[in-house]
Amino acid sequence: MPSPRKLPTPMPPGALSQRYAVVFSFSGFKIIPKEDPVNVTPYLFFPGSCEAAFKFYEKALGASIEMMMPHAGSPAEAHVPPEWANKVMHARLKLGDRLLMGSDAPPGHYRQMQGFSVTLDVDTPAEAERVFKALSENGAVTMPIEKTFWAERFGMVTDQFGTPWMVNCEKPA
Repeated sequence: MPSPRKLPTPMPPGALSQRYAVVFSFSGFKIIPKEDPVNVTPYLFFPGSCEAAFKFYEKALGASIEMMMPHAGSPAEAHVPPEWANKVMHARLKLGDRLLMGSDAPPGHYRQMQGFSVTLDVDTPAEAERVFKALSENGAVTMPIEKTFWAERFGMVTDQFGTPWMVNCEKPA
């Protein structure tokens, strides 16, 4: 007797629509994978300055703070010193269709940011210069913003909160 046929594992509800798009035409339809099925979101840790940093980023980048949650009033409040209750447990900033998230690392857990840069790709040289100037306020410029062989403008700066940034405006293709 032949062994029973194994049925494929069903996909969770909505999984198909999350990963694929249906494109209709006069000749029928086809299912194609969606672009960017995974988003990478930087998550920054601060030594108690997350709220000030995110308010600065909101203004400097023309972004909007979607969430700024302190430890106070949450179950996490019991796990931090009383003077830390109003520090940020989680923050979320929306910049276009992208996010930047962060929080204040609890006392004794903060490590200085190193080994990466948050990269901003902008559309115009004027916007690159505006953003770079704003992020440079009380920060340390690593590479002044200028025209390079690959970009109309490129510059590197570590802002006043210790976050390293690269601002890039690519040359037209």
